[in-house]
Amino acid sequence: MLSWFKKKLGGAQEHRQGQGTESSAVQIQQQASEEPRFFSRLKKGLSRTRKTFVHQLDALFLGKRKIDAELLDELEEILIMADIGAATTQELLEKTREQVKRDALGDALALKEALKEMILGYLRRADQPADRVMPLHGPFVIMVLGVNGVGKTTTIGKLAHKFTQAGQKVLLVAADTFRAAASEQLQIWGQRVGVEVVAQQAGADPSSVVYDALDYARPRNFDVVLVDTAGRLHTKVNLMEELKKIKRVMDKKIPGAPHEILLVLDATTGQNAISQVRLFNEAVEVTGLALTKLDGTAKGGIVINICHEFNIPLRFIGIGEQMEDLRDFEPNEFVEALFAEGEAERE
Repeated sequence: MLSWFKKKLGGAQEHRQGQGTESSAVQIQQQASEEPRFFSRLKKGLSRTRKTFVHQLDALFLGKRKIDAELLDELEEILIMADIGAATTQELLEKTREQVKRDALGDALALKEALKEMILGYLRRADQPADRVMPLHGPFVIMVLGVNGVGKTTTIGKLAHKFTQAGQKVLLVAADTFRAAASEQLQIWGQRVGVEVVAQQAGADPSSVVYDALDYARPRNFDVVLVDTAGRLHTKVNLMEELKKIKRVMDKKIPGAPHEILLVLDATTGQNAISQVRLFNEAVEVTGLALTKLDGTAKGGIVINICHEFNIPLRFIGIGEQMEDLRDFEPNEFVEALFAEGEAERE
């Protein structure tokens, strides 16, 4: 399947550059050849969730136990421990009770399949295409947000790699002017990927950096501009106001920009990620999410919770350090890896 950004940008690339479909076909073929390896790694990344969730479900349902109040109480504890969250857990239990009343679930094994379908429903509901319109003229501007330590700059570098692999001309903007070596880190990624980076001296006004970068990008036919903002605590009001200012400057320079506001989250932070999404979204209206570090140390249940709590698309998941380890989020693939048998643990 083509990724969301290829679907969104591919037509513009063909219009601007007059290129055929041969290179796109090669990219699709290469991606398809990588899928089995990625699925195996995704299963490994979800191994902790399987141990705290699916394996416990199997133990709970062993012997095709009758669905009663005791079983549902134990199920509630398992769901909470898997980072699925209290509100999502309660809704799953309510739907389960309704099915039990209707005699739609014959036994506990049927309940496991029903849970799988309900979880897939949450993920599919959040799996929506980028809803901002691709600009007719000028670059597609992505503003990237996140608290300190989530892997925001690394995610930007990996995104730049994905865009360049799709044939896009990419510009990186170092609007994180506060963190020591943030600009240098982004420039290293620019060198690795082979894209230009706009940066100013440490301590410069981030809005000024963004304004100058968009001035630079527009006449040079860049397809994508990725803006790295300073990591900030989502509870700091003054820093959130600065994000609003950067957003206003973008819109003033290129009407409609930023076209995507991507919030990067660390899967290992668990329920704290929920409050991050809520507060960043209230400040600047987040349009997409990237979930990093889903590499075996995180409880993957947070993915289910995020998709249930917010009507914000989960664009990407990160399962490792390599450039190719940031992948488009696919609900069916995620659920199949989550409920897969224990092959990953034996590999």
